[in-house]
Amino acid sequence: MTAGMRIKRIEIDGFKSYAQRQIIDGFDAQFNAITGLNGSGKSNILDAICFVLGISNLSQVRAAQLSDLVYKQGQAGISKATVTITFDNTDTSNRPVGFDKYDEIIVRRQIVINGRNTYTINGAAATNSRVADMFRTVGLNVNNPHFLIMQGRITKVLNMKPMEIVGMIEEAAGTRMYEAKKQSAVRTIEKRKAKWLK
Repeated sequence: MTAGMRIKRIEIDGFKSYAQRQIIDGFDAQFNAITGLNGSGKSNILDAICFVLGISNLSQVRAAQLSDLVYKQGQAGISKATVTITFDNTDTSNRPVGFDKYDEIIVRRQIVINGRNTYTINGAAATNSRVADMFRTVGLNVNNPHFLIMQGRITKVLNMKPMEIVGMIEEAAGTRMYEAKKQSAVRTIEKRKAKWLK
């Protein structure tokens, strides 16, 4: 049994340390690990995923500008970076809104040095906000500050108090926003009850 939309295949071409087209597939439905020697490109695979998911804070992917994501910043004859992720969408209980009829969703993002930054979803042109909205409908928000915990921050997280960890998880899951709305609604109800009782 699958648990929502999941990565099935990643294709990386001209992105960061990946000058030539690389295909990564064979993902497990439950758990995956990226292993390799120092400097072998493990973090760049994670960066490629965040790139397709629409990350806006480039420092999360160790870049100052989009051109930093192109292999050697375009200085090695490679002028564009393309990442394509194929998502398994067979879990009918948790499909993105508007994508109910697709068993596979292919999201592609490409940047060209001094040029375009484009997205496609299943081959059709899409905006960054359209891609972000699609992922949000299945609970993915790459721009949430706790979506990704980079190597340098893990010690800080491990030293957090239990309630701080709960708060971080609630924020990452998007439930903190609903908790604030719930508290606001409860206050409104209490004010109206107080008016009725007068």
